[in-house]
Amino acid sequence: MNMHDGSADPKASPLERLLKIFADVRGGEALAVLLLTFNIFLILTAYYIIKTLREPLILNSEIPGFLKAIGIESRAEVKTYASAGQAIALMAFIPAYSWIASRVDRMRLIVSVTLFFVANIVAFAFSVDAGVSYIGVAFFIWVGIFSLSIIAQFWSYANDIYTKEAGDRLFPIIGIGMTAGSPVGAWVAKRLFEARVDPSLMLYVAAGLLLLSLLAYLTVNRRASAPESRPASADETVGMGRKSGFSLVFANRYILMIAGLLVLLNIVNTTGEFILSHLVEERANSLAAADPSFDAGSFIGAFYGGFFFWVNIAAVVLQAFVASRLVKFFGLKGVLFALPLVALGAYGLIALFASLGFVRWIKTAENSTDYSLMNTAKQLLWLPTTREEKYKAKQTVDVFFVRIGDVLAAVVVYLGTAWLSLGVRSIAVLNLGFVALSLLLALALVRRHRALTSNVETV
Repeated sequence: MNMHDGSADPKASPLERLLKIFADVRGGEALAVLLLTFNIFLILTAYYIIKTLREPLILNSEIPGFLKAIGIESRAEVKTYASAGQAIALMAFIPAYSWIASRVDRMRLIVSVTLFFVANIVAFAFSVDAGVSYIGVAFFIWVGIFSLSIIAQFWSYANDIYTKEAGDRLFPIIGIGMTAGSPVGAWVAKRLFEARVDPSLMLYVAAGLLLLSLLAYLTVNRRASAPESRPASADETVGMGRKSGFSLVFANRYILMIAGLLVLLNIVNTTGEFILSHLVEERANSLAAADPSFDAGSFIGAFYGGFFFWVNIAAVVLQAFVASRLVKFFGLKGVLFALPLVALGAYGLIALFASLGFVRWIKTAENSTDYSLMNTAKQLLWLPTTREEKYKAKQTVDVFFVRIGDVLAAVVVYLGTAWLSLGVRSIAVLNLGFVALSLLLALALVRRHRALTSNVETV
């Protein structure tokens, strides 16, 4: 049974009246909403410290010999191709996650996965200090798995404790924590880079924030499971069935459509990231050629720290003041169509103007929409699914299928650069075709979502 169906709305407290500025928070909902918002804030702050650190580690690291042997000399290309390695690693991670989810209750699942990632972060900190070869590539692959998995797990939990009605109202405000944590993490990382703080110390800070997020989970879970909050439900203290995440995805056309949309959007975004990385690398190389004392690693780290900061400042504004209103007045389609439409304009403009400064702000618009409005849409899509699908299938879609988009983006970049010798403007034109396909699939998803929620409401 889910937490708060929204049927009752006693006199709102001052805190609830304050929260109504951002979303329709009702009586008794404020504390849990704030705890969940703080939880995802901690997770995203940790992630953006890690994400900012990964850029100089891979863009300023040695290119592996086997990649040089096939003619790859650009670290921006290595970054794109490393995304394909994430999909390979996920072939082992996803079945393992499903296996654990089938055998433990939801809190043991969350605690186990979070502690696993904390241990990984500590191991990488030791490796960076030890100067392990090619650690930048290995770290990049791991970050791609960690970032999607830890965030997907959070939203699986939120989908589990709220009904569709409550989720429609409250997910936009919970998402504020996600978008607020991003610029804070990017700002912290930027300041640490500028202060020349050791990368291993940055990783320890991120690990500590993840441990704090576990405390928030435990507090919310006690409240969500309390007798005065809602009746006890046996399925919360046992595993979720024996089906794998992959079988759940392919057995449900609606979930498969979600997977397809995320694959397309990730092809677009990852290809766009290559365009930006290529231009950043060109600028760093140019400055280094002019000044032998120039520190390319610090330049790249500072650039991405600033870029991520402004992306997420814009995302916070969109999440706080736009997302809930789009959902209120237009429903799911109000937030689902936002990213494809922004991307359509963004890559149309990049096809015309491809300077670093221009592309930076175009990508700022695209990424901020992705991290706010599209993020809200992605979570709303899962509300009419079953509990098992919320954990296993969502983890599979948000992690594995998104990384399949990275693999396909790597193919696009390789064919475009190595075979066809396309420039960044031509690659932007290719992206426009993927954007058009995503718009068609988003339309089909809105129709299917409407049919599913109508069936639920009439039961």
